[in-house]
Amino acid sequence: MRTILLSALMLGAAMVPVAAVAQQASITQSVAGTRLDVSASGEVTRVPDLAIISAGVVTKAATAGSALQQAATRMQRVRSALKAAGVEDRDIQTSNISLNPEYRYVNNEPPQLTGYSASNTVTVRFRDIANAGKILDALVKEGANQLNGPTLTIDKPEAALDEARAQAIAKGRARAELYARSMGLRVVRIVAVTESGSSYPVPPPMPMMERAMVAQAADSKIDPGEQKLRVNLAMTFELQ
Repeated sequence: MRTILLSALMLGAAMVPVAAVAQQASITQSVAGTRLDVSASGEVTRVPDLAIISAGVVTKAATAGSALQQAATRMQRVRSALKAAGVEDRDIQTSNISLNPEYRYVNNEPPQLTGYSASNTVTVRFRDIANAGKILDALVKEGANQLNGPTLTIDKPEAALDEARAQAIAKGRARAELYARSMGLRVVRIVAVTESGSSYPVPPPMPMMERAMVAQAADSKIDPGEQKLRVNLAMTFELQ
């Protein structure tokens, strides 16, 4: 029995970090005829429908308790603004609470404690991207002085990934048919399919912005753009 190993070129790697990797999938049967191995990728485009942003407050006070209390009070105003804008509790998650001493350093003298800084940060998922910018502006007015994001992604990517899987299978079979015809053979069946990974890219979040910078940018707007979702498959065909 002859065995032929041919690998098709894979599509280029994503230009941005990967957001999700699917579990590996594999279907295998025995090969009685000529074996042909083909790699193919399927790719579809979708508009992101979820923006993830980190919003926080940083306060400074003479005592640790006062700094924490001020941060908690201002964060409560931020939470109230989020809920007033229609953001549900499930989309608001505390991501960090920290307290740090502040020192003044003078040459040849021990550090002098000048007070404390406290931070309180929540991670927010905005399902209405069109209004996310306006909500961020409102958060700044309510006391948020740190923003990080947005990270734009797709809330439920499986349907789009299934479309990419079907596309990859179609591409792989078309290549197998081409190779088979060139060798005077025909494709009998697919005997193995392995999914090495499925992914969709996420742009890196923008750098942390201080309140003064955000306040100068009135009517903030988030443009969702488009993202590509990709599935990579390795397929084995039986030729006769």
